[in-house]
Amino acid sequence: MAIASVIVSAVLILALIASAGGKLLRLNLQMQVMRTVGVPENLVPYLAVIELVGAGGLVVGFAVPALGIAAAIGVVLYFVGAVASHLRVGDWSLTSSGGMLVLSIAALTLSTLTA
Repeated sequence: MAIASVIVSAVLILALIASAGGKLLRLNLQMQVMRTVGVPENLVPYLAVIELVGAGGLVVGFAVPALGIAAAIGVVLYFVGAVASHLRVGDWSLTSSGGMLVLSIAALTLSTLTA
């Protein structure tokens, strides 16, 4: 179980870093998604910082499990908000945000089971 927790958390960490990087670089695809869900462009860097803080918390969680669990809870809440933002505007293309939500729930579940 511990190996699965590390693998899922590591994948989530990499995905969060990639997502934050896309936001910080203002990649066209990510900016289009932000416009679709109504996120003002000036708030996009803050979302990237939240993702990076979540990734950092998950990394720290390898040494301090309670902090990793707290970070995973935060990441789950972040992606609940992302999915809700898509649904609010009638955008049912939830592949990215929904996938990240499922991955973050898996990381949270595994980290609580192995703590």
